[in-house]
Amino acid sequence: MLKKLMEKNKLKLTVVLLAAIVFAVGWLLPVKLEGEAPSVLLDLKFPAIGKSQKVSVSVSDKNSGIRKIWVGLLKGGKELVLFKEDYPAAGLFDTDKILEDEFDIQIEPQKLGITDGKGVLRVMASDFSWRRWWNGNKTVVEKEVVIDTRSPELDVLSSVHNISQGGSGLVIYRVSEPCPTNGVQVGDNFFPGYPARNVIALPQSSEASDTSEIFMAFIALRHDQGSDTDLFVKTADYAGNTASAGFRHYIRKRSFKKDIIKLSDNFLNRKMPEFDSGMAHESSATPMEKFLAINRELRAANYEKIVQVGEHTDSKLYWDGAFLRLPNSARKAGFADRREYQYDERVIDQQVHMGIDLASIPRAPVPAANAGKVSFVGDIGIYGKTVIIDHGFGLFSTYSHLSHASVEQGQMVSKKDVIGQTGKTGFVFGDHLHFGILVHNIFVDPVEWWDAAWIENNILSKMNEMKSQ
Repeated sequence: MLKKLMEKNKLKLTVVLLAAIVFAVGWLLPVKLEGEAPSVLLDLKFPAIGKSQKVSVSVSDKNSGIRKIWVGLLKGGKELVLFKEDYPAAGLFDTDKILEDEFDIQIEPQKLGITDGKGVLRVMASDFSWRRWWNGNKTVVEKEVVIDTRSPELDVLSSVHNISQGGSGLVIYRVSEPCPTNGVQVGDNFFPGYPARNVIALPQSSEASDTSEIFMAFIALRHDQGSDTDLFVKTADYAGNTASAGFRHYIRKRSFKKDIIKLSDNFLNRKMPEFDSGMAHESSATPMEKFLAINRELRAANYEKIVQVGEHTDSKLYWDGAFLRLPNSARKAGFADRREYQYDERVIDQQVHMGIDLASIPRAPVPAANAGKVSFVGDIGIYGKTVIIDHGFGLFSTYSHLSHASVEQGQMVSKKDVIGQTGKTGFVFGDHLHFGILVHNIFVDPVEWWDAAWIENNILSKMNEMKSQ
């Protein structure tokens, strides 16, 4: 009897064990034999490797975990290992598996003995799946690259570069190879170049048979940049190799007018409430405290909004000839005037006027100073209703304090087209037009662009010189 009972229990135990094994295998095999390969991301902005190139690699495997990562460069039949890592096994139940890893590799071809030319960057990653006879799922990512450790060559073609404080200029130069970044550095400001072929019908001889190209860059000197300001052309190719070249230039020093603006209680009490919705004033702030916040903080924010528009321009030259001035108008304030604000015979603030104020009859029609594309229409704080026109290659004209704008963003306009009417919107004392010229993100003196002789001597003559070369 006892023997039969033992045999019966043994049978039950066997059945339970078999069931457990079947369950374990049924659960384990699908997990361990999962077929999803690791995800590999190879971050290389351009398919080129220069003198020192950072490559970012990211690998993830959400199921079995990472087993191995290998990174290498293949060139000329040789294989150079850049990175190799074997990751620890996670155990039967995957309790400590590594699901992701990311790292940077700094590639310096000359130190590694790699010559210039074409190559292949390869990343291989495998996981701890039992597939492929316990070798795991495998992912291979390859990217064809060009090893290029030579700096591009620069040749400044324009010969005369005279520029005034607060003025503009043009530099024309040739780059020996395609470069995503090139332009002119003026102190701490950078002015990008644009292909001259978009503007100038270059003679066949000027179009080099290799990969070189001629560029044009409109430049600006801030009103407060002096004769010690560095000016040079610079470029960087797709591999990150850089080059720079200076050029002969002359910076003309200027003196700017001092302007005194006397504030009255009547003006403060009348104008300050217009800005209450756009400023975070304390409810107890006095009109004078509001004025200072508007004239300092809001002015700076509005300035930044305008110059941000100047960061986006068309690589076409829309304008032709001298820019127009508001017809039948008188100048009320000049460019870079040093404004001193006085209240009750005390100086309470100082600012620089970055445009020219022109007054005509109230609500006078405002013509487009030159042909271009309307890049902005809207209210900008102290500038009031404003229209900004892109004339191409980073050259913009701005029209502020308008009572009405009759154009829309994206609209093409011709010289003399009416774009709005003068007004007294924004932070102003009376009806007038605040007119500005912007070169990328720097305001310059509009007087130069109103002067046909200045345009001929400083802009067009350089372009015509390229046509004859």
